[in-house]
Amino acid sequence: MAYDEELAERIRELILPGPELTEQRMFGGLAFLIGGNMAVAASGRGGLLVRVDPEEGERLLGDAVEPMIMGGREMVGWLRVDPAAADDDEVLREWVGRGIAYARTLPPKKAKK
Repeated sequence: MAYDEELAERIRELILPGPELTEQRMFGGLAFLIGGNMAVAASGRGGLLVRVDPEEGERLLGDAVEPMIMGGREMVGWLRVDPAAADDDEVLREWVGRGIAYARTLPPKKAKK
């Protein structure tokens, strides 16, 4: 399944352009990176992937939010937001803001040559 291009555009509109912002196809979706650190992504499985503080991840789980599982293993600090929840503009804004805020706390990654 390809990522939801409409969702990607909605994410793009919420993120102010800046020199540290890049987009990259990964995990079958489109990821938005801040300083080389993935913050959020329009998932290839539908919905939104969000990077959060690993200390807060469990507290943020709910009906429409579950841990990200990759290769049969839970990815600590990564959450999957259900597509129906991501359809709500206010919910999307909240999760994108959370992912961007956390990515900005991380040291920038050096560009690959």
